[in-house]
Amino acid sequence: MPANKKYLTKNSWQKFAKISAGIIGGYIITALFHLSLALWLPNHKEVLITSIYTFFILWGVLLIIPYLFKNGWKVWVIYILISILFYTIYFFGKQQNPFI
Repeated sequence: MPANKKYLTKNSWQKFAKISAGIIGGYIITALFHLSLALWLPNHKEVLITSIYTFFILWGVLLIIPYLFKNGWKVWVIYILISILFYTIYFFGKQQNPFI
């Protein structure tokens, strides 16, 4: 059974925003989240090893989320704000506990 046409996105820029936010933005958020976890939790080696599995799961969830919004650019704004938040956590964690 095909999808109902009234629920599909007609604007190609919105399609591009949703796809790129899901792939690129989701990847950036997932990577920064796991790097922040590795810096703030003890036993960073175990966290990085486990992140191989949780990375794919979290990225898959963040890839689906943009399709729940009507406007893809709002998703980009939300993903950029979350990325900035995780980067600041990573930045301050790296000053306190470097990987070296």
